[in-house]
Amino acid sequence: MSRVVVVAKHSLYGRYVEEEQDPHVRLLLERRDPIVKRWRRAHEEHTRTLDEVLRVLCRTGVHTALVEHPSGEFDTADADLVVTVGGDGTLLAASHNVAGVPILGVNSAPSSSLGFFCAARRDNAAHLLRDALRGKLKSLVLARMQVTLNGATRSRRVLNEALFTHASPAATSRYILRYGQVQEQQRSSGFWIGPAAGSTGAQHSAGGRILPLVSQRLQLVVREPFDPFERGYQLLHVLVDPDRRLRVKSQTEDARLFLDGPYLSLHVRLSDELTFSASDQPLTVLGLSRTRKRR
Repeated sequence: MSRVVVVAKHSLYGRYVEEEQDPHVRLLLERRDPIVKRWRRAHEEHTRTLDEVLRVLCRTGVHTALVEHPSGEFDTADADLVVTVGGDGTLLAASHNVAGVPILGVNSAPSSSLGFFCAARRDNAAHLLRDALRGKLKSLVLARMQVTLNGATRSRRVLNEALFTHASPAATSRYILRYGQVQEQQRSSGFWIGPAAGSTGAQHSAGGRILPLVSQRLQLVVREPFDPFERGYQLLHVLVDPDRRLRVKSQTEDARLFLDGPYLSLHVRLSDELTFSASDQPLTVLGLSRTRKRR
């Protein structure tokens, strides 16, 4: 019997209203405050989609394991398929537990969530899930990034990007970049670096290029560089070849490196060294096309 791991997002409404019973959020909902007015609708849309996914899988007779906290750890060692029900954030968080198993994203609330990595929605989930279980759904292998801290590998599964920044967003990030024969000290708001899959998001918004999905290169984009001595930075935008590495030595006492969003981060101290390179653990995503639209 096939085993499928279903990873579902925890909606804002589900978290703050149903679980935590937050009185402030309840008051905002009663007032129909525009900040929260879409929460209930998005939650109900998500719940209907999750129910449909579980119903389809039950009918096919597969063994299903439900994970309701995407940012937590779960085991896919004996799984045949991972299905995420949420948006891009859900798939990114779940992907850090996935290697050697295909993943299918289901955008559970398209009216309120992004689903660039998600091929399925509620209206086509049954068809795509059946094709995925039969091995008939097209797949795309996406490169991921490996990150080391002081020589120790901290992740081989960064799909979207890593953000290096001072712990305080109001403070300047200071670091030394080295790529090939070029080394330079920089001051900035930090930098983005990641594989091609993430190049339509933050990298592009910060001035980077949109790379082909099948590209094996990493892209570095520095955020708001500050060059007080007008020396001219050379490494503001770097495309890192798959057989090379980019190294960063922190000159910041209290920095953070965020991996694929806010849930997974590393504390980077003064003189710590980070290394970014192509990973040997790509991710197979089902239903995606080689061509893409910007998020």
